[in-house]
Amino acid sequence: MDESKALQRWLTARAQSWQQLSRTLETFERNRSHSAPQALQAVEIYRSLGRDLSIARRALPSSQMTRGLAERFGRLHAIIHRKPHDWRARLRTLFRDEIPEVVAGMRTAILWVSLLFAVSTLAGWLLVRAFPELITLIASEAMINGVEQGHLWTEGLFNIAPPSLLSVGILTNNIVVSLTAFCLGIFFGLGTLYIIGFNGLMLGAMFAFTARHGMAGELLKFITAHGMVELSVICLAGAAGAMVGESLIRPTYPTRRESFQHATTQASKLLLLCALLLIGCGFIEGYLSPDASFPLLNRFIVGLCYWLLMLSALTGRLFGRRPTASIDPPPPLFRH
Repeated sequence: MDESKALQRWLTARAQSWQQLSRTLETFERNRSHSAPQALQAVEIYRSLGRDLSIARRALPSSQMTRGLAERFGRLHAIIHRKPHDWRARLRTLFRDEIPEVVAGMRTAILWVSLLFAVSTLAGWLLVRAFPELITLIASEAMINGVEQGHLWTEGLFNIAPPSLLSVGILTNNIVVSLTAFCLGIFFGLGTLYIIGFNGLMLGAMFAFTARHGMAGELLKFITAHGMVELSVICLAGAAGAMVGESLIRPTYPTRRESFQHATTQASKLLLLCALLLIGCGFIEGYLSPDASFPLLNRFIVGLCYWLLMLSALTGRLFGRRPTASIDPPPPLFRH
């Protein structure tokens, strides 16, 4: 009887402390940076809670109270042992090391998707060159009529909308296309192949149609500054979608779910860089590309420099990565 009363007194004395502990844990979990006094407080609470949990397990091993203490102890253990949060270091590691490793593992997928885009572009060119009426399946009536009258649909974009608004609209469209190419990879990669192939057909068809009316040079002039990076990003997003589809067809983990989760996690890192690159493309396409007074040579220089900057970012050298011959390359994420 005395032991039961002592246990009751102990539970009453500690109950208020355990109630306050829940609020303390929530505060610790929300904040990733803590002062030295807060860290010492967490360690002291950890020791005290460990003693309480030990007593509760001996006295009331199957009680709800014991399970609640064990849950709080596990949360506090995770808080104390989690890595310090330094967002600057995290971003540096992401762009310098993790994204280049993802790109290296996806090189086969990138090659095949780029080849598909090139072949579909050539197919679009040949089809519309041989059968001009097929352009109606791709281009709008207004675009077709404009080209037939000697006016490219890109003319006068500055007069339609201010460059800032035009840039935002173009950026939104490019991101939507890239995300669509990636997300459709969930259909075992078939949706991604469709988006890449269709965009290639559109590009080849439009060049064939404008060439028929002597305006292919104007179209090339318009896309030169932003097109190299923009089309490359679409292929990168397509490769990421193909990697997701590959993870479902031939999982490299015990289950398809685990393989899919790993593939999407890795691909999302690359998509972040793609989104940043598309911001630059939107700026160029909104401010520079519609400017008819900007020379073709200067457009080519801008496009080439931006493309080289993209390659530097994809390899991590832009963020300080140094190639090391002694380290083996990572295993490919896209098997062949």
